[in-house]
Amino acid sequence: MTDKEQIKAAKEFVTRWEGKGDEKQETALFWIDLLQNVLGVENPTSIIQFEKPVVIEKNTKFIDGFIPSTKVLIEQKSIEKKLGKTAVQSDGEKLTPYGQAFRYNNYLPYEERARWIIVSNFERILIYNMNKPNGEPDEILLKDLPKQFYQLQFIVEQKSEILKKEEQISIDAGELVGKLYNALIKQYKNPDSPETLKSLNMLCVRLVFCLYAEDSQIFPKHEMFGQYLKQFPVKEVHRKLRELFKVLDMTQEQRDEYDPYMDNELAAFPYVNGGLFADEKIEIPPFTDEIVDILVNKASAGFDWSEISPTIFGAVFESTLNPETRRSGGMHYTSIENIHKVIDPLFLSDLRKELDTYIAYKDERTRKQRLSEFRSKLASLVFFDPACGSGNFLTETYLSIRKLENEALFEENHLQATFGMDDMIQVSINQFYGIEINDFAVAVARTALWIAEHKMLRETEDIMQVNLDFLPLKSYKDHIIEGNALRIDWESVVPKDKLSYIIGIIWMINYYVLYVLIVALAIDRLIVKHHEYI
Repeated sequence: MTDKEQIKAAKEFVTRWEGKGDEKQETALFWIDLLQNVLGVENPTSIIQFEKPVVIEKNTKFIDGFIPSTKVLIEQKSIEKKLGKTAVQSDGEKLTPYGQAFRYNNYLPYEERARWIIVSNFERILIYNMNKPNGEPDEILLKDLPKQFYQLQFIVEQKSEILKKEEQISIDAGELVGKLYNALIKQYKNPDSPETLKSLNMLCVRLVFCLYAEDSQIFPKHEMFGQYLKQFPVKEVHRKLRELFKVLDMTQEQRDEYDPYMDNELAAFPYVNGGLFADEKIEIPPFTDEIVDILVNKASAGFDWSEISPTIFGAVFESTLNPETRRSGGMHYTSIENIHKVIDPLFLSDLRKELDTYIAYKDERTRKQRLSEFRSKLASLVFFDPACGSGNFLTETYLSIRKLENEALFEENHLQATFGMDDMIQVSINQFYGIEINDFAVAVARTALWIAEHKMLRETEDIMQVNLDFLPLKSYKDHIIEGNALRIDWESVVPKDKLSYIIGIIWMINYYVLYVLIVALAIDRLIVKHHEYI
């Protein structure tokens, strides 16, 4: 259907359902009508299940609507019901419609768990994103459906609109960095030398971090980085940039000693640490009007870096700037879906089931104890990718483990306890190790993990309703190692008594068999608990 056709269909749908809505008699009719006539599903009963049974404490309940292909759970109420009002359940517990749906979802098998929960009373449709289960829902009023129908596309599209948006933003960001790279390399005296390429790659990594930092509240003000550069004449920008990099690597005490009269604009930038800005030897060429325009107007003011996916962007970033990839004209990265085909059966599904078991405990004291022990267990796991590239396997694994930790935190405390950061978040990027032969990919992998860490910190803040500090970064240079995985002793990277899982895929077919043999030998030598490879 075209947009015009969908708008017309949505208007007709509103007319049919205005003022109507009986939960028992009209739920199926409403959703079949919406799926078929507004969202264009030819045979809606083939994708949606009504009255799906779910067993809760030995009692069978029924989910009003469930779409397995897109992981959508629907809790429907009659038109007169208030969606924010609690009602007493058969077990005596008072729950809102969303609370009721959330409980149903927790008792589904992990493989069926909803990605989205929809609560509706025919007049209002509330959409909850299970990546942020305690966040505010998106709302669509029936009367506004002709203007907002596109917000329901995720119901019928197996790849959600949010994931598509993250992927597209990440690819757009990679293309933007590629333009900046092309403009910068022309300014170097020896553009083909290895030293120049190393400097340029590191410069791009630093610029991307600053652009992300100003859009995601790591820096104290929005567009702070772009506005700082904008105030200087073009011929001074490269010198001012070098000065900024130096200050970003200084504590307050070091700054006071370095320059007690430092400009306020420069002094306002926080101490970053992590080794990202430590090397002062990188070569920064003179900037041109074109470079400043790309950096200040297009990359800073004209783009929101906070919405990039660190898993996808790390690989896109490397593909954009890696000279070998650029020469071959290809951009290749392992999709998030394919990463989960490896990590889910290897460890993530088992961890998910374990957490669900503890959440279901009725005894509050035992429940809290088991959840606390589970969080400690997550913090004890160590992951290793011996050919990590830009770190997408490590990054997605980190995000997945932290999501489990966040859910355990919420279930353990229900917003009642206050923690220090050390007590609250135990999972760390220091649990993730990798080897990569390309120096630039190593820098990208480290940066992707930092971005992932920041994103999950913000999610913890939303869930626990606290404020947490991200800076200064934790240094973990010795965890993502530049080297040849065929030659380096893996135990020099991560000791065998610490290692829990080896993960990763290498796609170069001529190395495929050799890589499988390496993993098999490592499993035997390092006594890894589980293994799986493609």
